[in-house]
Amino acid sequence: MSTAPSKTLEVKPNPAPGNRYTVELEAPEFTCLCPMTGQPDFAVIFVSYEPDQYIVELKSFKLYLWSYRNEGVFHEAAVNAILDDLVAVVQPRRMTVTGDFNIRGGIHTTVTATWEKP
Repeated sequence: MSTAPSKTLEVKPNPAPGNRYTVELEAPEFTCLCPMTGQPDFAVIFVSYEPDQYIVELKSFKLYLWSYRNEGVFHEAAVNAILDDLVAVVQPRRMTVTGDFNIRGGIHTTVTATWEKP
């Protein structure tokens, strides 16, 4: 597996597909760029999901998040894109992604997006 930033997310088989359990991930070093100013934005990304047949492979998730480092993106767009990309490959029963962004211009932003299997 590469060690360069990548938008490719990988999955592994769920080791306990018959059980209902929650996986919680915390990535405290997320960075992206403000699309208006080009200045860096810093956030903690939280992911909580109930796997079905797959779990996300963590190194690919780390490299995926790293791929945002030089990308200009609004906080809301980043969190929703992360959710959409994870749901597409992991196919969980449910998933929530929260971005807790550092204060910028005196404003603290938290964005939460949720998906549930129909």
